Amino acid sequence: MTIHGSAHWRTVPSAVLADVVDAEPLQGGAVNDVWRLTLTDGSRTVLKCTAGELPGLYAHEAEGLRALSERGGLRTPRVLEVSAVHLLMEALDQALPDGDGFWEATGRAVADLHSVHGERFGWDSDGWLGLLPQENAWATDGHAFFADRRILRYVREPKVHGALDPGDLAGLERICDRLPELVPAAPPVLNHGDLHQGNIVAGTHGEPVFIDPAVCWNWAESELSMAYCLNPPPSRFFDAYQEVHPLQDGWQDRMELLHLRELLSAVAHFGAQDDWVPKIQATVRRFA
Repeated sequence: MTIHGSAHWRTVPSAVLADVVDAEPLQGGAVNDVWRLTLTDGSRTVLKCTAGELPGLYAHEAEGLRALSERGGLRTPRVLEVSAVHLLMEALDQALPDGDGFWEATGRAVADLHSVHGERFGWDSDGWLGLLPQENAWATDGHAFFADRRILRYVREPKVHGALDPGDLAGLERICDRLPELVPAAPPVLNHGDLHQGNIVAGTHGEPVFIDPAVCWNWAESELSMAYCLNPPPSRFFDAYQEVHPLQDGWQDRMELLHLRELLSAVAHFGAQDDWVPKIQATVRRFA
């Protein structure tokens, strides 16, 4: 059996491991070890596991995958097993098809997801975004929810305080105060919560499949800001999205502002790396 990696692999409580003949490591982000397993019958599965225990991590992910599928109509991988330290799912292709057809289908799928409205912002429980909890306490005011749970929540993190100067932090506070002026009121809709190209794969028939969610009820524009600002897909994705779910005027001008959540999360995890801090500072200068 060709399996390499950390010793905690052997502690995963899964009878499936007895049938593994090969394991290929996949990209797992900040939290997980991820493996594509080949079983004795030739079938394949994907195993996500972690050396430490982040309470509810995999249960919340499994719940999110079900919600996106059952309530949002998205294609997600089937969950086969879940425990405190692992998640076992069907294996899917990671290579995306060429051409605009795939991204048109993806844009329409996300638009259909955002057509599912909720009564409040948040979720039934807190979840995880990377190694840090995603705060999901219910709110009826979308501006207050985004300010408190998506911006100020990260301002409290030590690495953010170490990377940003007092003027930057004060500017983020001012942006939170001004959100009702900067972002038009919109309803809470079902969000994948971590929508970037790395979390979109292809199914057996070339259809878009969505993985690694951080589900919540939030603004549609908040969801789209990550897709727009982080390795954006072809423009056909956004065109197809708007054919199903038209956005309010000026939405593109708000993408940089709403992307603050992802930039602050990155700094909260890893400190002042890449160009995250300059981008935050530029956004503060523009909107504060």
